[in-house]
Amino acid sequence: MKRNLIIIALLIVAAGAVIYNQAGDQIQAVFMQGKPLPTETGARAGLLAPAFTLKGMDDKSYAGGGARDKAMIINFWASWCEPCKQEAPELDKLAEKYADELEIYGVNVSKYDNEKKARQFVKDFKLRYPILLDPKGEVFENLYKGQVFPTNVLIDRNGVIQEIILGAPAPEDLHKKVAKLVK
Repeated sequence: MKRNLIIIALLIVAAGAVIYNQAGDQIQAVFMQGKPLPTETGARAGLLAPAFTLKGMDDKSYAGGGARDKAMIINFWASWCEPCKQEAPELDKLAEKYADELEIYGVNVSKYDNEKKARQFVKDFKLRYPILLDPKGEVFENLYKGQVFPTNVLIDRNGVIQEIILGAPAPEDLHKKVAKLVK
């Protein structure tokens, strides 16, 4: 009788160890999926997007950088920029189409623009996504190393830059890139 109890106890311990080990493998598998997140921040694909806070035209503060619920596009633009005028309607369409999966921040680099003209641009194109002001060009120049208008920074939900697009891409290319980004 005693011997049977010892065997039963050993079987229970062994079964518990197997179950614990399998659960441990599953937990480890969850954390091993995909590539590890980068630890470096910078203005380059594969790095964490630099964090910033800017005031919007609606007087609210907006923050970029870090993990978030939605993927993000940061669009640096100026009102005099012809390619910016061409892509503004597409960005607005994307903001509407992917409202649950994508945030778009239009950042007017006011250092190279005029706020009155920028506000007119937003009104003319009926832009519905947040428009932020970078009055000294600090976010554009210092954090994102911007050089041309428009510049679009595509950032995934983990806060990692997936791509930086210089100039206005063809609308169908931009739509494909966004569809891939929000997956």
